[in-house]
Amino acid sequence: MTTDTTGTAARDGEPRPGGPADSPFVRACRREPVPHTPVWFMRQAGRSLPEYREIRANVGMLESCRRPDLVAEITLQPVRRHGVDAAILFSDIVVPVAAAGVDLDIVPGTGPVVAEPVRTAADVERIRPIGRDDVSYVDEAVRLLVTELGDTPLIGFAGAPFTLASYLVEGGPSRTHAKTKALMYGQPELWHALCARLAEVTLSFLRVQVDAGVSAVQLFDSWAGALSEADYRRYVLPHSATVLSGLADAGVPRIHFGVGTAELLGAMGEAGADVVGVDWRTPLDVATRRIGRDRAVQGNLDPTVLLAPWSVVETEVRRIVEQGRAAPGHVFNLGHGVLPETDPEVLTRVVALVHEVSARRAEQG
Repeated sequence: MTTDTTGTAARDGEPRPGGPADSPFVRACRREPVPHTPVWFMRQAGRSLPEYREIRANVGMLESCRRPDLVAEITLQPVRRHGVDAAILFSDIVVPVAAAGVDLDIVPGTGPVVAEPVRTAADVERIRPIGRDDVSYVDEAVRLLVTELGDTPLIGFAGAPFTLASYLVEGGPSRTHAKTKALMYGQPELWHALCARLAEVTLSFLRVQVDAGVSAVQLFDSWAGALSEADYRRYVLPHSATVLSGLADAGVPRIHFGVGTAELLGAMGEAGADVVGVDWRTPLDVATRRIGRDRAVQGNLDPTVLLAPWSVVETEVRRIVEQGRAAPGHVFNLGHGVLPETDPEVLTRVVALVHEVSARRAEQG
């Protein structure tokens, strides 16, 4: 192992006693007993927080991701406010491909926009490998955060090859992924070359985070739900497996998440995840049967429920905690990211409620 002493694994690969490695979050990921169900929220550091909007007022997204002091502060904001059981590094899935030489920008209200979409083998060749020096700002931010967070684990993350490929081929976000699928079906050799290159970049990006001390990693395959299981297995799984299996010796749990992936949950687990994220469409007990008992689950409150009256929120939170008991390990989360219009106070109350309900059940055995 190359993880430093502030990380969650010793150089021999064995977890260190205490600290983030013994946190409820990491223990749940490893399917070990926990004092309460751990909670964190995708997009917990973001537009729902007034302090985030203030600090980002005149700073572009990519610039924000490249300033370690800003990354650290934004990452810490929801930990201070909500008391969540884990922080997630503030970044964006296109940061590593930008570091790899792709000309892109994150346009407010739109998302990543690529200047020259990938169409040819020459386009793929222009995506160069990356190392620590290419994303030194991420390395620095993680090290700052590990020191600040103490026993609270930090989750590193990256975009999965399919989702990154879709952005690069489409030139930006897409509802149909038509150009992506046309390339995938029509030029499979080029498709696999692109995904293999992106898997290499993604693995390097996650390795930088692991070496700097993150306690877990999450691979986001946001758009994988656009595929059938057969296409996922043929065109996507091998490349996601390259990333996840490449971290098998890293000593940190690996989480794999996508949206609309009910029919893909088993295959996504097979790609090498220790934890499979489940969106709000599939009950956690059903998801557990599909994934198998050798992996934990994460999820899966519908983000829009947080906009409902508290009585509705409470009922749904209790339901998900109960359904999560079917899994060998459960990390409470949303089924996708926090919506910008969410009242932060509701998130804080959800954390407290999950802790209270699950701790009571743990005491009862």
